Amino acid sequence: MKLTKKQRVIVSAILVFLSFILKELKLNIFKVEYYYYQDYGFVITLPNVIMVMSTIISGITIFKNAFNALRYKLVSIELLVSIAVIGAFIIGEYWEAAAVTFLFLLGAFLESITIDKTRKSIKDLLDSSPKIIRILDNGREKLLNPSDVKVGDIVIVKPGEQIGVDGIILEGKAYLNQASITGESMPVFKEENGTVYSGTFIESGYLIIKATKVGKDTTFSKILEVVEEAQDKKARVQRYIEKFSKYYTPGIIILAITFFIITRDLRLSLTLLVIACPGALVLSTPMAVVSAIGNGAKHGILVKGGETLELIGKAKVVAFDKTGTLTVGKPIVTKVRGIGVSTDEVLKISAILETYSEHPLAQAIIKKASEKLGKIDEVPTKTNLIIGKGIAGVYQNKHYLLGNYRLFTNLKIDYEIKEYIAQEESRGQTVILLQEEEQIIGVISLSDEIREESKQLIKSLKKMGIKKVVMLTGDNPLFANYLSQILGIDEYYAELMPDEKVDKLQELQRKYGLTIMVGDGINDAPALTLADIGIAIGGSGNDVSMEIADMVLMSDNIGKLTHGIGLSRKMIKIIKQNITFALVIAFGLLLGVIVQKVNLSLGMLIHELSVIIVLLNSLRLLRYRVDSITA
Repeated sequence: MKLTKKQRVIVSAILVFLSFILKELKLNIFKVEYYYYQDYGFVITLPNVIMVMSTIISGITIFKNAFNALRYKLVSIELLVSIAVIGAFIIGEYWEAAAVTFLFLLGAFLESITIDKTRKSIKDLLDSSPKIIRILDNGREKLLNPSDVKVGDIVIVKPGEQIGVDGIILEGKAYLNQASITGESMPVFKEENGTVYSGTFIESGYLIIKATKVGKDTTFSKILEVVEEAQDKKARVQRYIEKFSKYYTPGIIILAITFFIITRDLRLSLTLLVIACPGALVLSTPMAVVSAIGNGAKHGILVKGGETLELIGKAKVVAFDKTGTLTVGKPIVTKVRGIGVSTDEVLKISAILETYSEHPLAQAIIKKASEKLGKIDEVPTKTNLIIGKGIAGVYQNKHYLLGNYRLFTNLKIDYEIKEYIAQEESRGQTVILLQEEEQIIGVISLSDEIREESKQLIKSLKKMGIKKVVMLTGDNPLFANYLSQILGIDEYYAELMPDEKVDKLQELQRKYGLTIMVGDGINDAPALTLADIGIAIGGSGNDVSMEIADMVLMSDNIGKLTHGIGLSRKMIKIIKQNITFALVIAFGLLLGVIVQKVNLSLGMLIHELSVIIVLLNSLRLLRYRVDSITA
């Protein structure tokens, strides 16, 4: 019968305990002795037989792993333990052999439990993928596996169910839990024409969705792919340690042989083999990396490997794109001024004139009018689009012009209005004028909305030790200057084309070193690719972000950047703690062996405890949460 690791631990523990009791009681039943060199030899008693049985049960996997590693010319930790156990048998130290194998098995068992807990965040993410999808087929509901659903299928999702496709809402309203995508636990309201993502849940309401992405093309599937790949991408320090271990382990065997030749003390040489196992050192980095990646996934932050996490924490310069990053990327009406008429009248007439326009500024005016005045059903009797300037229209038999300053160059505008326009433009506002017949009757100011969390983000970054915060934008210098003053940005560069952003980024790298670039992942693709670390925000449904960026903030909450940087620095700190602790224990044990204060079993016990402590320390990263605007 094949025993599980847990069963082998239990059986071995019982046998070790029983043999120890029999040994202490000196019940040397069926004693047979054979000495082949001085006091070295075989002493067969009932306690010793039980110890051998325990050693075989505990050590069978150790011996197999050592043999398999040797087949590939690898000198593993298991080989060191195997040599020590064989040596213990040769010198008749059955108790040492049993204790060493049991402690190694127990350590491996506890290690596996800890690793499972470390990977739980990632495992939960993987396990939460949609299992079944309900579609509407010829008027009837039909249950399908996710792999059988096609683009264009109509998907029905009821309360408490999981959405299995990316798609557009055709009908229904619902509150969605999007934690698996964005890391945000608060439900989000969705209605007709809204976008939904696979892996999210309906908490209340129902939705009928047209599938736009299915199977491996969905946002959720791409997240899983990134997270799984990230676990295999090692941090630089991890690669250095593995390279060190490759030469260290054979070196220990040579050292133990040399030690035996000099001292002729086999027991001491075997103890040296066991205590020199670099287990805690080898695990010091990968467990911290996996824990950090799991934490990031839980909070809606995708990181493409340990090296990315390691570098983020070392950066001292962060460059931001403006539109869609520090700002929402959609214009809003910030101020309305009426001249001889009410502001409501200015808003109403402007919205009517823009009824048929799809321009972002027009949509902002219509939205503001609807919010303040309710739905406006009236339409102009005639309109004429003036490209690059504005629109002309007729409403209630009156002629109107609505547009930017260039539309009114032939009109004499009062000095007071000119001063007002200049003042608004100096604050980075886009100014739209409304003319009735030959008279200016209103001025509307619009601006790209600044994200609520942007100002606090800049403050948090500087508190974290970021030396320089820079903005790279294609917008005009007036608004760039205004925004920089509002947010506390150190430097800004305006009116940049995408290739000029790349040039400026290279200049920052030469001047300041390791540089982070933060953008929305669309028009910032060249700069994100070139940066030492490219971070894209609002990655939900954005395939470009997931392809090019080193880190992706799945929600539009740019404040999560502080969590990502803080997580990186915490990971580096824990890795340093782990490495320092592992080296101190290794040298301490070595000194203990030399002065003959540490025996084989005690050395293995301390060694395994050091491994568990390193794992538990790494596990702390799973609970990491930065105290900032991300909370």
